[in-house]
This record gives sequence, structure tokens and C-alpha cells, in this order.
Amino acid sequence: MKKMTIALLSGGASSEREVSLNGGNQVFEALDRNKYDVVRYDPKTDLPKLVADAPGIDAAVVILHGPYGEDGTIQGLLDLLGIPYQGSGVLGSAAAMNKLASKQLYEKAGLPVPRYIALRRGQPFEPDAIQGELGLPLVVKPVSCGSSIGMSIVRSPEDFNDAAAKAFEYDADALVEAYIDGVELTGGVIGNDNPEALPLIEIIPKEGHDFFDYDAKYVAGRTDEICPARVDDAITRKAQSFARIAHTALYCKGYSRTDMILKGRDLYVLETNTIPGMTPTSLFPQAAAAAGLDFSALMDRLIELGIQAKQQSVI
Repeated sequence: MKKMTIALLSGGASSEREVSLNGGNQVFEALDRNKYDVVRYDPKTDLPKLVADAPGIDAAVVILHGPYGEDGTIQGLLDLLGIPYQGSGVLGSAAAMNKLASKQLYEKAGLPVPRYIALRRGQPFEPDAIQGELGLPLVVKPVSCGSSIGMSIVRSPEDFNDAAAKAFEYDADALVEAYIDGVELTGGVIGNDNPEALPLIEIIPKEGHDFFDYDAKYVAGRTDEICPARVDDAITRKAQSFARIAHTALYCKGYSRTDMILKGRDLYVLETNTIPGMTPTSLFPQAAAAAGLDFSALMDRLIELGIQAKQQSVI
């Protein structure tokens, strides 16, 4: 059987560049060389080469995070070039990347979310009024960033302005959410129109981490990740259902991972990742492994789903 030529995209220009490069390295090692010829591209420097090579590329694997990679921009370029790729298209990528848009779509789909207020850089806001409406603690984060970059938990009134300023360093829009103290769960799904839910993972940041921040996500040993999560069958089914609904509500394709908080018996949806971390020890590959898909087989499946989605598209 003729090998497929795969364009592996990682790096890019966002604040999550290093995470993307690391994930790209891991995926490069995992892709089966009996099936694929793999050519690497860094969108920060290699877009002209990608365009020139497009006629000979069978599919792309996009391991990019944050703006210009996870927000639909690179997906739009690949669509124009006629290259299939794993994961969500322009619409799903853009909707999931924008935390305000995704919350509105969650609500329309009937998913519960923490109470929230949106802020705009340069426009006045009243911290006292926000705290009066949402209470304390509060979560303040940029609308369109991942990996918890720019995110803060505000526990005292005098910390609010600094948290807002930090969020505005990364985005013109910020989101303020009511803080929910509970068990953090994440639910992956795989598939296009009828996604299959993967086993849930329970996330427990270790001492010194107020939440699942950048270091807790990416520094080994900073977080305990338990799969399957230590919740009962009813909560498991509910969380997996929420992950599937979120995937569909945001027009996602291929795969996604939705983060949730469980407080008592109440479950709240936080956000959906359309290109979740992709190293063998990342959350989504862990869940896939628990479902019987090792890392190499997972990549095969995602490439297959990307090609199917391209074949089913109108254009």
C-alpha cells in the first residue's frame, strides 16, 4: 500500500508555542512510518513551503495551540489548499477558542455553566458591582487563550484589577466567572457526527497550585490524573453526555476534550479543547489508551476521521 504524505504542523506564533513543539515531537515519533511519510512544518516560518507542497500532501496533523492554530485560521488555509486535517474545521475551532461564544452555545444547548460577565479592554467596569453579582472567589481569564495562560483566581477585592490587567495582556476580551470549588473532570470524545465518549479523567493539582495552571498541566509530577475518574456511574454518564453535547453544540469534528467541575451532584461545563495536548501522557491520549487506543492507533484514527470529514464536506 502506498504511503500517505502527512504534513505535521507544530510551533506557530502563539504563547503556547513551546507546548505545541513538544507535542509535535511526540506525534512525530508516534506516527507509523510504515503508513506515512511525515514532513514537518512550523507555521511561524514555513507557510510558503506548505502552500508550495500542498499538491503532494495527503493529510495534515495540526498540533497547534492558541491563536493562529487552534482558532480556525490554519484550518481555513488548509481548506483553501484542499488538505484534509484532523479535528475541527474553521467554525468549530473558532467557536471553541472563544470562551464567551462557547458559553453562549453551551447555554443554548442546555448545558450548565458558571455564572459569568464579559469585559472589554479599554471599557470601564466596576469591580465592586461584578463581585456583588458573582461573589468571591472569581476566575478571571482571557477569552481566547488556552493552557490557563493569563488566568487568575481572585480571592480578595483588591486583587481584581491586577487579574483583569493580566488577562488583558493576552486578549482584548476577558471573562469573569463565579469560582466553583469542586472536582475537576475532563471528558474526551472521538468521532465526527456521532462522537464516542472516552473514559473520564479526574484532575487533582498538587500542593502549591491553586488550580490546573500552566505548570500543573505541563510539568511532570505537578498533578495527579486519575482515569477513570473516581465518580459513580450516574455522574460518569452525565459528564460523558455533556462532553458529547458540547462537541456537537460547538460544531466540532474528529475529537475534543471538555473540562467540567463537579460540585456535589451538580456538574458545570467550563470549556472545550479542539486540539487537546497530544503527548502520550496528555489527558486525551490517556483516556484513549484506557479505551484501548494506544497513541499510534489514536493518530491513525484521527487522520482517518479528518479524511472522512473532508470527503463529506460540500466543497
